[in-house]
Amino acid sequence: MSAHLTHRRAVGLMLLSAASFTANVLLVRALGEFGEVNVWLMACSRGLVGLAMICAVYWRQFQPTHLWRRRKVVERGIAGGLGIYVTYLTVVKLGAGRAIFISNTYVVWGALLAAWMLQEKLRPAVIAGGVAALAGIGLLTNVFAADAHPGLYDLLAVVGALLSAWVVVTIRQLHATEHTSTIFAAQCAYALVICGLPAILSFDPLPLLAWGVLLLVGLTAGIGQLAMTRAFRDLPVAEGSLIQMLVPLGTALGGMLFFHEHFALHEMLGAALILGGTTYTVVRNATTANAEAE
Repeated sequence: MSAHLTHRRAVGLMLLSAASFTANVLLVRALGEFGEVNVWLMACSRGLVGLAMICAVYWRQFQPTHLWRRRKVVERGIAGGLGIYVTYLTVVKLGAGRAIFISNTYVVWGALLAAWMLQEKLRPAVIAGGVAALAGIGLLTNVFAADAHPGLYDLLAVVGALLSAWVVVTIRQLHATEHTSTIFAAQCAYALVICGLPAILSFDPLPLLAWGVLLLVGLTAGIGQLAMTRAFRDLPVAEGSLIQMLVPLGTALGGMLFFHEHFALHEMLGAALILGGTTYTVVRNATTANAEAE
């Protein structure tokens, strides 16, 4: 296959990934229409379906014993499992658009962590993007308002973004020794370990339609993860990350269209600052890295 066709296929897979992740978040939000959502159960459904997809697609490469024998894989699994729960909880409590915009700041925090943990060069674009993202979070969560303060779930969304940043750096370290399927399986397996017992203890009967949505939540997350993994084999990280920026935009539009979520003017400005700061970080890092390579 020519390089042009390979690139087009990779872009198509990354667009499929972004669409799948957007649908995943909106489906989680849709479960709120059935009443009180069991977020523990949602995290478990994603873990179960993800493991099933890994076994079906990567059954030759997957190394299940590494899930408890390799310390770094265990760390990735625990952080990823907690991150799934926090992400879904904040989507339900804050709304799809607001939660995912805050979560998207992991791009900047990941670059900052990489400078510390991996000794990567701390570029000015990272600092500028970080300042814009922090200002955006402040506006989106009303931290600057005299009579309003960020709530618990706003704080949890920031914690979720930091967890995602730590996971991204850990994944980069693990790629030197582990197959992608094992790295992804760690997230799925430890999500089940962390959320399994609470899901059982808090379980209430669900209507058949809710079970169908739960299955779709797991499928869309698995498709998004596997498509993104395959796309990154042929697509530069910077280009792939830019395509993933469609996810917060898609969830915000979906939240407004399907769930009547609204952004005040200052919240829209905050969302724009987050999107602009993270996009600027990715673009400038890629431009600088290409210039250095030449």
